[in-house]
Amino acid sequence: MVKAIRVEQLGDPQVLKWEDVEIGEAKEGEVRVRNKAVGVNFIDVYFRTRVYKVPSLPYTPGVEGVGEVTAVGVGVTDMKVGDIVAYSCQPLGSYAEEHILPALQLVPLPPSIHPIVGASIMSKGLTTRYLLQQCFKGVIRFRFMDQSIKPMDRADYRLFFYESV
Repeated sequence: MVKAIRVEQLGDPQVLKWEDVEIGEAKEGEVRVRNKAVGVNFIDVYFRTRVYKVPSLPYTPGVEGVGEVTAVGVGVTDMKVGDIVAYSCQPLGSYAEEHILPALQLVPLPPSIHPIVGASIMSKGLTTRYLLQQCFKGVIRFRFMDQSIKPMDRADYRLFFYESV
């Protein structure tokens, strides 16, 4: 059992309850993560207030966070217990001590980024990247301000800027 914030009925913040829940074990292609920090996102409020449809009640809110891998399911070869990872994805459930997620949705968090910062930038970084790629398709070139940052270091979106070509 782990502690989690649960929503049993939709409504204002008073519907959030701190409860014990069973989350199970990581299955094939999944990773169990002990959260170090979670992002509080407008999407969480949208689910709780019926702007977005909730898969089912009760549920644990939250879509983004940073945590330590505590277990890996069958077939997961690119992560191991002890790795620090960031995520911004379904299934809902980051408002919990631990969370089970698809391994393909996780990115390693560089040691230079504090977990609190990592948990707060994932959705914003992914949204920024998506909008730049969709709105300026073929017009944007990414360049890193710090040349030591590898372009594949997907978690550190703070270090890039864009320019017209």
